[in-house]
Amino acid sequence: MFTPFTVNGSSLQLLKVGDRGIVKFCNIPDKNILKKLQSLGLNTGVTITIEQEFPTLMIQVGSILLEIDKELARNIYVRVINN
Repeated sequence: MFTPFTVNGSSLQLLKVGDRGIVKFCNIPDKNILKKLQSLGLNTGVTITIEQEFPTLMIQVGSILLEIDKELARNIYVRVINN
């Protein structure tokens, strides 16, 4: 009756520890914050890994660990990579 489906994309806010994804786009209205994230390596096409969910969201971008605010994570979208 129901056909199985998979989720190919998500905001960072919905991912769990160990999940990986490729950044597809950032819907961040504050251009200063967007430029700062880009300067830290969080660009379209880069692979990220969720390292920690609580108390703050920590993501691995290359060799850098970034602490991301939950509101900001809501506006960063990735294509989920199957582990």
